[in-house]
Amino acid sequence: MANVVVVGSQWGDEGKGKIVDWLSEQADVVVRFQGGHNAGHTLVIDGVSYKLSLLPSGVVRGKLSVIGNGVVIDPHALVAEMGRLAEQGVSVSPQTLKIADNATLILSLHRELDALRESAAAGTKIGTTKRGIGPAYEDKVGRRAIRVMDLANLQTLPAKIDRMLAHHNALRRGLGEPEIEASAIYDELASVADKVLPFMDTVWSLLDQRRRAGDRILFEGAQGALLDIDHGTYPFVTSSNTVAGQAATGSGLGPGAVSYVLGITKAYTTRVGEGPFPSEQDNEVGDFLGTRGHEFGTVTGRKRRCGWFDSVLVRQTVSTSGINGIALTKLDVLDGLDEIRICVAYELDGKRIEHLPASQGEQARVKPIYETLPGWKESTKGARSWAELPAQAVKYVRYVEELIGAPVTMLSTSPERDDTILVQNPFQD
Repeated sequence: MANVVVVGSQWGDEGKGKIVDWLSEQADVVVRFQGGHNAGHTLVIDGVSYKLSLLPSGVVRGKLSVIGNGVVIDPHALVAEMGRLAEQGVSVSPQTLKIADNATLILSLHRELDALRESAAAGTKIGTTKRGIGPAYEDKVGRRAIRVMDLANLQTLPAKIDRMLAHHNALRRGLGEPEIEASAIYDELASVADKVLPFMDTVWSLLDQRRRAGDRILFEGAQGALLDIDHGTYPFVTSSNTVAGQAATGSGLGPGAVSYVLGITKAYTTRVGEGPFPSEQDNEVGDFLGTRGHEFGTVTGRKRRCGWFDSVLVRQTVSTSGINGIALTKLDVLDGLDEIRICVAYELDGKRIEHLPASQGEQARVKPIYETLPGWKESTKGARSWAELPAQAVKYVRYVEELIGAPVTMLSTSPERDDTILVQNPFQD
């Protein structure tokens, strides 16, 4: 059976929630493989909105949902999110949710450090959500993290906490902050252990069994590929790998388990927080896109920066994530524009280039090269076939395909799941 990885092909906020929900209905298992509760997905099912940050989208439909080892988990945020879903009638049980025993935990000291750094970084703010994601990943690679499995052996925690605090208290002293007592961290972990441990499992083994049994597995990415720690607009990135290859590493399955990579792609471009944005429109066009597209963050509520579609960036992501096809979302937001511009290349120091350079300085100096297409006055909202689209809208979509080097597999024309033009089902080989 085909297994599908869903990744955002831009800076996140591409509308993954709807597409992932559509695919999760066909999947047997849904896996989160990176990030934490700093990214949000909104699912709209039968008119009811469900906002998820850490839990895989499959929980809303009762599918086996897995939080892989590549995710960093705030246990208190996890319990709170399950509680909010319960209030909406969605029960999350150990039968429907499995958490990797080797996943890293986010603690209060990670959240505090995240906020302290961001507040102190005048002029060089990264734009983090201050939820402790970055510091938790730092502890993971620094080999001083507390992991889910450690909650099962509380007597082993003191030595591990001491090792962690040797690092964190040194940082806190340097920032002029009081040191943290080991007992406070122990109590924090002990208070949540019984609520998390029932969901713990050896996830790599479970997924291997389900794959061998022929189950369809959906790997659900968070954020966007341009926020990847290696391939994104560094240093204005997240602290994990967000490209499709992380689906294997962050779940414990080998790369051979992935059959299809679907890139969720917005018909224009948005970004939250700091960092380069070549096609940004800080003008009436940007205001039009932001208002029509309701561009505010699911988790943070922050207003998103808006601009024209940047084919250079998406073409780059098609390569770095091995994208087989894209789901183009929010086409209806462009309805009514007299003309629509697409960034097709950049100018850097007087020369035309076809990619975004890795250098922060060069990224700041690139200038977009645009081509202008006629817009359309008819509405595309709710269209469910190509025949229902205005001719100029079809031309726009076809030109996007040509520029990025990947076909449109799905075309979304509203937040409603049925308002979708399906060209190819990614789950069908």
